[in-house]
Amino acid sequence: MRLDVGCELIYTVETPTPMLLMLRPRSGVGQWVAQERYEFEPLIPAMEYTDSYGNLCQRIVAPVGQMRIQTHAQVEVADTADTAPGAGFTPVAELPDDTLQFLLPSRYCPSDDPQLGELVQRIVQDVAPGYDQVAAICTWIHTKLEYRYGVSSVTTSALQTIEYGAGVCRDFAHVGITLSRTLSIPARMVVGYLYQLEPMDLHAWFEAYVDGRWYMFDATQAVPRGGRVSVAYGRDAADVALSTQFGQAQLDHLRVWVAQAESQA
Repeated sequence: MRLDVGCELIYTVETPTPMLLMLRPRSGVGQWVAQERYEFEPLIPAMEYTDSYGNLCQRIVAPVGQMRIQTHAQVEVADTADTAPGAGFTPVAELPDDTLQFLLPSRYCPSDDPQLGELVQRIVQDVAPGYDQVAAICTWIHTKLEYRYGVSSVTTSALQTIEYGAGVCRDFAHVGITLSRTLSIPARMVVGYLYQLEPMDLHAWFEAYVDGRWYMFDATQAVPRGGRVSVAYGRDAADVALSTQFGQAQLDHLRVWVAQAESQA
């Protein structure tokens, strides 16, 4: 399916403010960017670079006043999610080099915490190593944690989310990543767009590396769903911020849209 996706951000800027943006999806496994438009108002210079996770990033200095950023893309994606029940665990010694960083504890994913090690062993008891373990983790999150706004903040860790018993997509992804890493399964955070998400917003989920490839897992959903456009990958939310500013810039407005392209409707 082909999706029309995009977002609009409007800032009030008090002083010239350097900003890092991570708003462009890239073509790769599972998606192809067919068309793209990226607008700044007022028009300003921008420089682009690729970070250590392969994300397309932009550097700007936002001028004083109102700053509007809008992105739009048409992206070909799968309308179903790949699943692989029974897919086996990949031993650490056989993992590709670029997956090893996703085994380590990170800022919001303290996978070396003994409490979490005990918890995940209870969750995956009698479950075959590999894909089925991660699926069991997702089922536990979906059934045991409440999806609720206002419980967590941008600094909430996976351990805190479990203690609170509630959170949002970012928090659910952190818990899934942390528990997967505790089992020596590489896991990484993904931020992007999900077709027919309610309420519509930018979304977060995670991927786990089993049986020689990455698979998508989303504990906010009862069943795996396709219709996703990935924008950024990282160890946790600290790596995938869509906007980071170094100065006095206030985000006043955020609008997100995801729809089938007209020719596909």
